[in-house]
Amino acid sequence: MIQEDGELVISGSIVALVTPMLDTGEVDFPALQRLVEWHIVAKTDAIVAVGTTGESATLNVDEHQAVIKAVVETAAGRLPVIAGTGANSTAEAIELTAAAKCLGADASLSVTPYYNKPSQEGLYLHHKAIAEAVDLPNILYNVPGRTAVDMLPETTARLADIPNIIGIKDATGQLSRGLELLKICGDKIAVYSGDDATAIEFLLQGGMGNVSVTANVAPQAMSRLCALAMSASTEEQQQEVRRLNDLLMPLNNDLFVEANPIPVKWALSSMGLIGLGIRLPLTPLAELYHQRIEAALEVAGINSVAHASN
Repeated sequence: MIQEDGELVISGSIVALVTPMLDTGEVDFPALQRLVEWHIVAKTDAIVAVGTTGESATLNVDEHQAVIKAVVETAAGRLPVIAGTGANSTAEAIELTAAAKCLGADASLSVTPYYNKPSQEGLYLHHKAIAEAVDLPNILYNVPGRTAVDMLPETTARLADIPNIIGIKDATGQLSRGLELLKICGDKIAVYSGDDATAIEFLLQGGMGNVSVTANVAPQAMSRLCALAMSASTEEQQQEVRRLNDLLMPLNNDLFVEANPIPVKWALSSMGLIGLGIRLPLTPLAELYHQRIEAALEVAGINSVAHASN
């Protein structure tokens, strides 16, 4: 986290944190606190609480706020906390963002409204309303694969002129899209990757950070990799970054063999860090993928409890 002229700037490895759950489906707050401490020690640069990976879609409003509160209190100012506050109702998104501000979050993450498929003008007015209603730094989040709506670069450029909007998480999975955003509005807002498979190449070309699923299981490696990618200035340094990135690439890909966060929660459980709890309609990782995830962890230099016991 960097403060520039009194404004919040977040860069580097930003973990899209899982929400640990008990077998009963209740939030496991002690495990959540342990994960936050683990990320601080591993030098993760920021935490997204209750985003897609945090199962925001299955938490009720009270749980949503309780998780944000727990992460903020555990972090205790040692790294920024970005609260997921998106909704497909503008009024609800404003309420969640206002609550996040009251709970002490450093910024909010606002996903494009899902299911109702607004127009580009609707997307602009939605995010504008949130930014103007709540005095909290806001990061836009475009993930058309989940929302069925794609916020085009021209719309993002319009939003970049609005105070409180400080960045965008581009989870299109298209490197070209991220680079286009950098070109047209990267001088006004931070552009973050939301796709682990293409993130490091994006950072090598000027991106501000990676909102990462892989960082859940490899926080130290992802933190180091993002820092190296953002500072690499020679061909030799870039080659080293790509070599290290190759070690994480199996995880970047295999943590999506089923819908996120199913694989990453199973991986964390196999590492002994959380239980297997997950909420319907999500289900535990299918057994046919267990060995594949264990192999990806091993390539990354991570020993799972499940693998060690075999």
